[in-house]
Amino acid sequence: MASKLRARDIMTGGVRCVGAHESLFDAAKMMRDLDVGCLPICGDNNKLTGMITDRDIVVTCCAEGVDPATVQAGSLGGSLHWIDADADASEVLATMEDNHIKRLPVIDVKGGHRLVGMITEANLAKNLSDKQIAEFATRVYAPA
Repeated sequence: MASKLRARDIMTGGVRCVGAHESLFDAAKMMRDLDVGCLPICGDNNKLTGMITDRDIVVTCCAEGVDPATVQAGSLGGSLHWIDADADASEVLATMEDNHIKRLPVIDVKGGHRLVGMITEANLAKNLSDKQIAEFATRVYAPA
């Protein structure tokens, strides 16, 4: 991993949010259309308020017999971790490992605290050494 590599160098840009007041049905359709398994949730001010995964929708809604069209995406936001776009790549890795997360929103703090991208395992795989990838997988997928 290059020493000057920043979160903005690793991330995938052009991330789309599901609105906090949109339904889980809408979120699921957006995930399908974008071919992703996770979406950031943005509030009325267009700021990041949470994250929702396809698993969240299935386990906490569908498996309980709840109609996804009746549940707002914002109700399943869960805990939120993010990284500044100017953060060093080692901070990205540490944040993901320490919190056992596979997707990390990237926020441009200097640019108005806007969501500018997402870092996924695939992004890490393109930028890390084999040793770092193995270490990441061990730490993120190890039982808590």
